[in-house]
Amino acid sequence: MKAVKFVCDNKQHKQFVATLRANVYNYFKEKGISTKGNFSMAIKTIAMLAMYIAPFVVLLTVSLPFWSMLLLAVLMGIGMAGIGMAVMHDAVHGSYSHKKWLNNLLGSTMYLLGNNVFNWKIQHNIFHHAYSNVEGFDEDISTKVVIRLSEHAPLRKIHKYQHIHAFFFYGFMSIYKLLSELFQLIRYNKAGITKKHQANPTLECTKLIVIKVLYLFVFIGLPLLLTDFSWWQVLLGFFVMHWVVGCILSIIFQMAHIVEGVDQVLPSKDGTIENDWVIHELQTTANFARNNRFLNWYIGGLNFQIEHHLFPNICHIHYRKISPIVEKTAREFGFTYNLKPTFFNALISHIRRLKELGR
Repeated sequence: MKAVKFVCDNKQHKQFVATLRANVYNYFKEKGISTKGNFSMAIKTIAMLAMYIAPFVVLLTVSLPFWSMLLLAVLMGIGMAGIGMAVMHDAVHGSYSHKKWLNNLLGSTMYLLGNNVFNWKIQHNIFHHAYSNVEGFDEDISTKVVIRLSEHAPLRKIHKYQHIHAFFFYGFMSIYKLLSELFQLIRYNKAGITKKHQANPTLECTKLIVIKVLYLFVFIGLPLLLTDFSWWQVLLGFFVMHWVVGCILSIIFQMAHIVEGVDQVLPSKDGTIENDWVIHELQTTANFARNNRFLNWYIGGLNFQIEHHLFPNICHIHYRKISPIVEKTAREFGFTYNLKPTFFNALISHIRRLKELGR
């Protein structure tokens, strides 16, 4: 894959970047606090894991009617999404703790979701964060057959009403990821990306397959063996859980990058983007519902997407405090700070943007 270079000779832009970093890190220095997680992160981790695992234990050990099982599947889906957003995400970025072993351990919670950590690091940490909203590099904005997320992608008739049908198909994101990761890894292997990041292609494929088999045995096999539910009831519960996860994750992710006022960039033919990377991140991300503390707690600060992209090494529990610093600095230098006041505002903006991209 051809590399993309960010080129910027603007002295004012470079001054903004230096000032922004100094202002944010001075906050931690003045407060005498770490940029990583604290005791509240440990409590949150326990809560998210419990929301996912406890309903499953109940499902396996208590005789329940079918409708109760479906409710537990919904709760598991909420917990599963919470683990991904508020625990695994920080850990894989190395922002959960100063201790590498703890980041690795909690990053491995992704295996509880049936997904592969290595794939996530390549797709999210490298391609998405390095090339946010860059056509051909950020896989998060690649067209998903019936959903067009990039203004540079081919437009088809089916996209015309995507602002209506997208939310149904968002629910399939988790199932799709579960089933497609092996093909994604094979693609990374063929492109030489796996070796480039000091990983063994054969070992990574083997590990991925083993994790998938174990995951499916635990979350499909055990209910079939230990409960009275029929095979179709178990599969329906499994699907409901993943559909809930897909809806939550897709909507949260899209409201940070596919909303009004957010740029989508096409590199030049020689792979150059005429911009400073920091400013590019500021222009391709958006925040929402900054004052909604419960949302911030549950989704791991992903409503502070600007801060997360500019400072992925800082734990999300600090985003609410550094957000005004980032906004003030950006406005002082004449840059737009894209903030949607509420969850509803962001959702409506996302729907409008989907409509634009479909027509």
